[in-house]
Amino acid sequence: MRINKLEYGMQKVLNFSTLKYVVMLILLMLLPSLSYAQSINIDMGTEGGVNPTAAGTIFKLVVVLTVLSIAPSILMMVTSFTRIIVVLSLLRSAIGLQQTPPNIVLISLALFLTFFIMQPVFEKSYNDGIAPLISNEISEQEALPKIAEPFRDFMLQHVRDDDLEMFIELSEQGDNKGEDASKEKITKADPKNVAYKALIPAFMISELRRAFEIGFLIFIPFLIIDMAVASVLMSMGMMMLPPVLISLPFKIIFFVLVDGWSALSESLVRSFS
Repeated sequence: MRINKLEYGMQKVLNFSTLKYVVMLILLMLLPSLSYAQSINIDMGTEGGVNPTAAGTIFKLVVVLTVLSIAPSILMMVTSFTRIIVVLSLLRSAIGLQQTPPNIVLISLALFLTFFIMQPVFEKSYNDGIAPLISNEISEQEALPKIAEPFRDFMLQHVRDDDLEMFIELSEQGDNKGEDASKEKITKADPKNVAYKALIPAFMISELRRAFEIGFLIFIPFLIIDMAVASVLMSMGMMMLPPVLISLPFKIIFFVLVDGWSALSESLVRSFS
């Protein structure tokens, strides 16, 4: 008797579960028709089907997203990062190490040295432009020149005159072919009139030049070690033994004994003072 009651209860439970699944299946079949009946409208502030500001709003949004995506690259172009990362890469090549230190370590060290060097520039840019913009004291048009002005002063301080004059001449040859040449002299005399399209590439070329000059000085002691080891191996008749393999430990211990990382970091920081 108890077994019959148990079977009857189980049958009721199964019937209820089956009914529940059937109801869920019917609802799922009705969902597409419900979703097709709905429509989504985005209000862009139009009146009478005409909205002259919608295109401008979309264009501003696209510009902001584009600037945010390339902002790290722009900051690397106008800061001390270029010189530092090139010098560190040349140092790794001079020692003869292929992947040690890893790229992520060199980039991290270059970033922190860049922040250390550029701290006054970042602070001035924030205090003059970003902070007033956040507090709604100035508009975006007024904030952008104030944000960029400290970076302009930094680049003008470290750019080579020859590189800057070259890009100014190239830019004015393309833009002002029919104008008087006196404007070119005024532009060179007044750094505030130098366009960023001429200043930024001139600054980057100047940084690459100085980085290679520092790299040449770094290569000399390691090259002497390579030559000394190669001469010793040749005199001992060890022709088949690679000199690079033997000189690598000596170059590493030499760099450690002279406290190379501290000396190189100090030299890079002082090169911007």
